[in-house]
Amino acid sequence: MILLAPVITEKSSMLKEQKKYVFEVSMDANKIEIARAVEALYKGVKVAKVNITRVHPKWKRIRMQSGLTKWRKKAVVTLEKGEIDFFKA
Repeated sequence: MILLAPVITEKSSMLKEQKKYVFEVSMDANKIEIARAVEALYKGVKVAKVNITRVHPKWKRIRMQSGLTKWRKKAVVTLEKGEIDFFKA
């Protein structure tokens, strides 16, 4: 599985106006695989470009125990045409 989940934050909601959508993706996925997965999952969209970033782990503490969150990879997908509706019923 390449696309793990859409990232729905205030920043990603603002990017939606520019036809950019943010996804959390598998750590071993590359740009071509991500573009193909988006086009296969959401019919009628055409991917223009994909930008990838790795999110570093952060220190978190729960009560007396501290540890690191896991590494994550995010992809910002820019569409040529079409629109993705994450909230459709």
